[in-house]
Amino acid sequence: MALKNFAFKVLNKDKFARRGVIETHRGEINTPAFMPVGTQATVKACTIDDIKKTGSEIILSNTYHLMIRPGVERVESAGGLHEFMNCDLPILTDSGGFQVMSLSKLNKIDREKGAIFNSHVDGKKFYLSPEESIRIQLGLNSDIVMIMDECPKKTEDYNLIKKSMDLSLYWAERSKMAFGNNPHKALFGIIQGGLFKDLRLKSLEGLIKIGFDGYAVGGLAVGETQDEMFTTLDGIKEHLPDEKPHYLMGVGTPSDILGAVKRGIDMFDCVLPTRSGRTGLAFTWNGRVNIKNNKYQNDNTPLDPNCENLNLNKYSKNYLNHLFNTNEILASMLLTLHNINFYQELMSEIRKNIMNNTFDEFHDKYIDKL
Repeated sequence: MALKNFAFKVLNKDKFARRGVIETHRGEINTPAFMPVGTQATVKACTIDDIKKTGSEIILSNTYHLMIRPGVERVESAGGLHEFMNCDLPILTDSGGFQVMSLSKLNKIDREKGAIFNSHVDGKKFYLSPEESIRIQLGLNSDIVMIMDECPKKTEDYNLIKKSMDLSLYWAERSKMAFGNNPHKALFGIIQGGLFKDLRLKSLEGLIKIGFDGYAVGGLAVGETQDEMFTTLDGIKEHLPDEKPHYLMGVGTPSDILGAVKRGIDMFDCVLPTRSGRTGLAFTWNGRVNIKNNKYQNDNTPLDPNCENLNLNKYSKNYLNHLFNTNEILASMLLTLHNINFYQELMSEIRKNIMNNTFDEFHDKYIDKL
């Protein structure tokens, strides 16, 4: 049977908020979509079957981490990332630029050679060029591939951000050349430019000239305020190509997602629901719950009495509090699943309200509450 080509269509618009669907040969992704993060070929504390039961339709894995451990060759020997981790969902792989900035020791950027860095695990030296990043991602056999970019730390230094943005555009061209033509996969460009509107627009214009299957906003979630992030999105929302998916990388909280959807974003990923789940923080429709708090020791109600999915409403706050305070592994498993399930419920409600042209009312009801 012939493989489906990658495609995207918008089903409805409510001002800038968009309800769409991404088609891949591994299945459809309803947008706006949230991608659970499976950095090292696993969504921590969850099985893929459970991830699918939350309504997740795509996950994210990371080039930087997988090139260090176990190495692309081991993944390729298993048949690719899907076979390696027993996942039949579409997978997006991040190119590794953000992790080079945030994790690696002694990193250095060379225009031609790429990122030169020492592994945060054992200090081993690596070279990650645009071509190498694409080679690794094609070896992992992910469905959506990200270009190699430079992700600078937050700074008000205009010249530094401009230089970085120019470098990312040069690497974008090289990434596109290395990717070649494969209609069954997608290659996304990454818009850089910090908090400067003119640089963001110049970056977007350059990427559109090169031509990509989707456009991601990078260089946010690096320490800026929510208002700064929303202002940055406001500056480019009218210029993002209508016929392509828009992806905000590494974001975020439920209120971040609501505000970004209002500004035309279709795709999100963030470690927050899983990392928070492992540390005792739950996201609910009534706000955040720190389940380790002593006040839950005699609370025999569930986090969400209406959530029958995965039997999550069978576990009381009293019991979850006990699990966390005795360091039981089940604590991380249950709260991680709860949080991912909540995020997918949120995305489902967002999609429903965009289709009904009631997204603004939904946004205003929950933007502060969540």
